[in-house]
Amino acid sequence: MSFQFVSPDIITTPEGVRRLAERLGREPLVACDLEADSMHHYQEKVCLLQFAVPGYAAIVDPLAVPDLSPLASLFADPSRRKVFHGADYDIRSLHRDFGIEVNTLFDTMIACQFLGEREFGLAAALRKRFGVELDKQYQRADWSRRPLGAGMIEYAVKDTTLLIDLYRQLEGELREKGRLAWVEEECVLLSRVRMAQRGDEPLFLRFKGAARLDRRTLAVLEEILRFRDRRARQADLPPFKILGTETVRELAEKRPRSAGELAGITGITEKVAARYGEGILRAVEKGMAIPERNLPAYPREERRRMSGPEEQRLKALKGWREKEAARLGIDMGYLANNALLEQLAIAAPRSDAELDAIGLRQWQKREFGPTILALLTAIR
Repeated sequence: MSFQFVSPDIITTPEGVRRLAERLGREPLVACDLEADSMHHYQEKVCLLQFAVPGYAAIVDPLAVPDLSPLASLFADPSRRKVFHGADYDIRSLHRDFGIEVNTLFDTMIACQFLGEREFGLAAALRKRFGVELDKQYQRADWSRRPLGAGMIEYAVKDTTLLIDLYRQLEGELREKGRLAWVEEECVLLSRVRMAQRGDEPLFLRFKGAARLDRRTLAVLEEILRFRDRRARQADLPPFKILGTETVRELAEKRPRSAGELAGITGITEKVAARYGEGILRAVEKGMAIPERNLPAYPREERRRMSGPEEQRLKALKGWREKEAARLGIDMGYLANNALLEQLAIAAPRSDAELDAIGLRQWQKREFGPTILALLTAIR
């Protein structure tokens, strides 16, 4: 099947949104996607919503018409299946920006993963199954800019136009393999995810690699991150566009105290030094001035040491998982992650009720519960 471009309706009025909701509300399957501007602004926001049904495509511009309440009932309607690819961010963003909840979700990325696809991004799926190429230059585009260029519109349409055909292929293959219920349960759980609220916790908790740093370096890192965050907010830019991750890491570790010492830091060009150098040096100085007794510490969960029998059960469970995943042709992590296997090894459940208490998915319990119980009983 080759891609046939469908010229979309560009919707920029409340009346247009209302009519779209009525039209899509008559469809059993609706392909959905969105584009945001997280790569270009401090506070990310949804900039486009794309919809497609057979023979029709629409793009809603929430910057022109921010009230999307007519579409909320479509997303919530359990009788209409909403097809996304890689829906985690979309579900969180729809709820954060518009209070929209999604029911009867089908995520084609999860379907690809449970079918054992090694490449499960949308571009890979469309290339493999339809011979369609997505233009990657638009993946990092600033979707808040107006007017939208023709290439951006075509990219946005491609993201959804083939999703229903992709869903139908994947649904048939999942049904044939007896895994459709697995994916549907995962999609129900995915539909409940929400954006985490930023509290007063230290910024270093979200900085990759911070757990390996000593307390003084953490103090300097926190002050640099606060400086970066303030400047990013003022400039309405994502923080990485003020100072990159590696630059921040090196600043925290080397702790420059003068303009001369800044010159040797990765990413500190003359322009960056002129613009931010003074603030960086003040942040380093502030971090260095914190008394030893007040230095921050990275919170660490005390990892429970497993007993000999527990280790034995965990080894057996991992062996079972490896063989089962190979037989099914899917990644071991989708079958059962390490945290779940550790819980099983420690709790050593003896019944279905005890499996439920551990938190197995219903599909895991249905497909593998008897085997897991038998395995643990044999070891016991």
